[in-house]
Amino acid sequence: MTDTTSGLEALLMQRSLTDAQLLDKAAEASSYRILPDATVIKIGGQSVIDRGRAAVYPLVDEIVAARGKHKLLIGTGAGTRARHLYSIAAGLNLPAGVLSQLGASVADQNAAMLGQLLAKHGISAVDGAGMSSVPLFLKEVNAVVFSGMPPYTLWMRPSADGVIPPYRTDAGCYLVAEQFGCKAMIYVKDENGLFTGNPKTDKHATFIPKISVDEMLAKGLHDSILEFPMLDLLKKAQHVREVQVINGLVPGNLTRALAGEHVGTIITAQ
Repeated sequence: MTDTTSGLEALLMQRSLTDAQLLDKAAEASSYRILPDATVIKIGGQSVIDRGRAAVYPLVDEIVAARGKHKLLIGTGAGTRARHLYSIAAGLNLPAGVLSQLGASVADQNAAMLGQLLAKHGISAVDGAGMSSVPLFLKEVNAVVFSGMPPYTLWMRPSADGVIPPYRTDAGCYLVAEQFGCKAMIYVKDENGLFTGNPKTDKHATFIPKISVDEMLAKGLHDSILEFPMLDLLKKAQHVREVQVINGLVPGNLTRALAGEHVGTIITAQ
């Protein structure tokens, strides 16, 4: 690997960490991909896990079968219980950091349940501190479950629009994919992908097979399928420059997406 950090140490010792020349030099350094053969899958809380056995059991079967060929990091969403907690906490005038902790507790519960369903197959759930053991789990059984909420808790950056935590499980799962340098990020939802409107309420909404972040913003679709801050993260990413949104309620969709098929909507950084 070529050393692109020559002179960076001297700048770090002499300059402010916001110095333009220092930042340019730091950007030249190669970014190491830690888990380039792994795929992150986000299992939606409200869209999948809250539906119970009918939705979750088929996905468990697909995950168990897929891990024979794929290395899987399986993140869980929070869902309806988190929304109920947000409603109560917001009514009590509690800040975004507290709501973030409450939402994380529900995503943790979902990770624990999914981990128990996969336990007999040797697939475990890890908590925040256990993320350092992810490579070991992938080496041994090709899969691991984690809670999708990013661990910002009280340090959650407040939204300009209220106290609902802006960085939730869509963002948390994406950050795992990007920071580990994974090869793909798949969001498992309850719709076929992105539409021009809400297909649950708009019968004229049409399906969008592929779109960029800028196109979504221009069309006003930035908050229609994934958390808006996640799109901002995607726009600035180095490794995971596109994500795929699929319907996990359709048997076989996850298997096809993992095989590289264009199943739902692909959202690209550019």
